[in-house]
Amino acid sequence: AVALAGAGRGRETKGRRSQKLLARAVMDQVEFVSMCKDSDPSDSARRKFEKICADAQERICRVIEELDGKAKFNREKYDRGEKPGGGIACVLTGGDVFEKAGVNLSVVYGEMPQEALAAANERGADRIGLKLEPGQKVPFFACGLSSVMHPKNPHCPTMHFNYRYFETEFGVWWFGGGTDITPAYLDEEDMKHFHGTYKIVCDTFDSAWYPKFKDNADKYFYIPHRGETRGLGGIFFDDFNTESAERHMDFSSMCLAAVTEAYVPIIRKHKDDAFTQQQKDWQQMRRGRYVEFNLVYDRGTIFGLKMLSSGVGRLESILMSLPENARWQYNHQPVMGTEEEKIMQCFKKARDWV
Repeated sequence: AVALAGAGRGRETKGRRSQKLLARAVMDQVEFVSMCKDSDPSDSARRKFEKICADAQERICRVIEELDGKAKFNREKYDRGEKPGGGIACVLTGGDVFEKAGVNLSVVYGEMPQEALAAANERGADRIGLKLEPGQKVPFFACGLSSVMHPKNPHCPTMHFNYRYFETEFGVWWFGGGTDITPAYLDEEDMKHFHGTYKIVCDTFDSAWYPKFKDNADKYFYIPHRGETRGLGGIFFDDFNTESAERHMDFSSMCLAAVTEAYVPIIRKHKDDAFTQQQKDWQQMRRGRYVEFNLVYDRGTIFGLKMLSSGVGRLESILMSLPENARWQYNHQPVMGTEEEKIMQCFKKARDWV
């Protein structure tokens, strides 16, 4: 554990932190009106995962509002017209700490075009185990909680998470998701804390998961046309159904409980750091990389955009992850020996943090 904020954090054992995260996952429960179909049983994976996401959304928004101290999330519940499902979009702007933060819960019933299925998971359209006829669509259910938080201070990193459950009417299901961090400036203790928190979560279930999911994140959040990563990784998994649905839900729940544990101490540490205009410009250039990855390579964005024509996509929610401000500066190269060049080396070559 890394002592970033709060007395005693550095003295906490790995087991104690794991117990706290498990307890938080159980305690984070709020009153909630389901957006699932009435025909979905109360003990179905659909309703259980939706409730996990709703509870996490409420807690994370509450913690971020307290951290910001000024702005509040605008909570917008929406439906899909005559189609079942819906969502709750929570967006905060103009805060003292956060330029923009969004936490979006989505419940979707629909029919996926094969190109959308290919974008939705690692294995593509053959994931369902059936040979599809040309033009045949796949009836599906999906539920997920996604978030991106863009702080004002260049020394405060952006954070993203997404946890989701997919189920097709052909009886195939899988989980996906992860949490990752995108700093503009390198603080190695911050990275040890962030990655260490998620290593504890993974190790609680299987010691092989953290190195595997960390490697997945390093590969997934890569920008091929730049030859660099979007940020400094975290964990990422997709097409995941090797365990029981209950165990997968427990893992996703604990990952969601760890979001504020991993991220908030870092923001508290840096939110009042002094910075220059040059450092703000660099932050916005890195936000430009964020935009490039999300619009060109991100599976969730591509899937959402491909679903718009079916009437179940929602453009504002799909593009919620984009920052309010970004910058593209012609042929910019960090000066050797600077802090910008130091972190650029980390974007060029992944490294281990714990």
